[in-house]
Amino acid sequence: MEIFHISAECYPVAKVGGLADVVGALPKYQKTAGHDLRVVVPCYDTKFRNENEFECVHWGTVKLGNFNFPFSVLKESSNKLGYELYLIEINELFNRPNVYGYEDDIERFLSFQIAVLDWILARNQIPDVINCHDHHTGLIPFLLQFAFKYKNLQHVKTVITIHNGLYQGWFGFDKLYYLPEFDLRHVGFLEWNNCINSLAVGVKCANAVTTVSPSYLNEINYAANGLESLFNSVRKKSRGILNGIDIEVWNPLHDHMISENYSIENFEFGKQKNKEKLCGQFDLDPSKPLFSFIGRLFEEKGGDLLPQASAQALSEHFGNINILILGSGNSEIESKLTQLRNDYKGNYNVFIGYNEELAHLIYAGSDYILMPSRVEPCGLNQMYAMRYGTIPIVRRTGGLRDTVIDFGDNGNGVCHDQASAADICYSINRAVKLYEDKVSFNTVLKRGMAADHSWERVCQEYIEIYNLIIQQNEI
Repeated sequence: MEIFHISAECYPVAKVGGLADVVGALPKYQKTAGHDLRVVVPCYDTKFRNENEFECVHWGTVKLGNFNFPFSVLKESSNKLGYELYLIEINELFNRPNVYGYEDDIERFLSFQIAVLDWILARNQIPDVINCHDHHTGLIPFLLQFAFKYKNLQHVKTVITIHNGLYQGWFGFDKLYYLPEFDLRHVGFLEWNNCINSLAVGVKCANAVTTVSPSYLNEINYAANGLESLFNSVRKKSRGILNGIDIEVWNPLHDHMISENYSIENFEFGKQKNKEKLCGQFDLDPSKPLFSFIGRLFEEKGGDLLPQASAQALSEHFGNINILILGSGNSEIESKLTQLRNDYKGNYNVFIGYNEELAHLIYAGSDYILMPSRVEPCGLNQMYAMRYGTIPIVRRTGGLRDTVIDFGDNGNGVCHDQASAADICYSINRAVKLYEDKVSFNTVLKRGMAADHSWERVCQEYIEIYNLIIQQNEI
């Protein structure tokens, strides 16, 4: 079947979070399974765009109310990602370095969606399935069904995959005229709490709804930033599918970004070498257990808990543990984490920002990865960490609940239930004791390394859903 994935992010084209990793990997495995794959993202001013060759395969003009934006569809020439990649070039709106954060984001992503559908309409072939990702593409299922200009595409099946239901793409009905003309009898599909809610539109109109973990599907029924009743009402067409990871990219045996390659058979030597390299960079003692955090420094990720939890843990285990933070986000959190360097020199350090190579080295060289998230629809860091023999310390929520089992239950990690500094420190205390028992520590570590988080299983679950909705069966 021919499958389109439409997304605001795709690794390595443009990445802010886990959405990019999923859209960058899942299509590759669906292509390997024998399907015809196309991925479409906006054309940002990124390193990938500037360093690769593209050919223009279509051009046109997006009409957004009274505004007209010329657009081009650029195809990556070499298919180096394992599938056909297309960029929607709208220079006035997307020729910028960042993916999000602009005052005209509503106009940007509305234009993107309309341009995508205009191009698909102009093609000679109608796709079997369009898989939309998050609210940035949530209007596509509605437009396919009800916009007059897309009548020839109205039978295309659609799936909306929710990577984070907190962000929903709200805008007022004063911008309704931006949309292509449609039968106004269907305007109710657009409305939620007196505004247009892009994510709600997609959930209402798509043939199927997926979330990126089974537990997250359960959680959004009672915690979904105002959409709880909607998610309850569409449960029959919803399924939670746990994300996978790209085991070719995330493989300590072949990873060129780390200092020493290793596998489950020789992890002790390999991890120690990477730990020495990492600790050398950040003035830490490689003989101490190293607890690391990689991620965005926001409340959603528990980033606001890290300054207090780090200070408390470092005080309780003075001189006997190391903590390393890699991340960026809230400026107040960044400042507090940076100030801790003065108090715990030699046992604590922080890198404000993001560096892909450093992230790989942290996964390879750390003993534990901290994930105290308040919300974690799936989480990929814990899977990357386990793949590299680093034990995750997680709060039980979303995909963390589905992938990490406490070592006290013969599992692969350290778990706690509350989003609090006290719970983080309690888990660190347990982890220090586990670290001192090398036999038990290595047993837990190897359970994580042996887990199967590959995309092959995930790929088949998506294909099953596509087949069911094409056959008009319940999922």
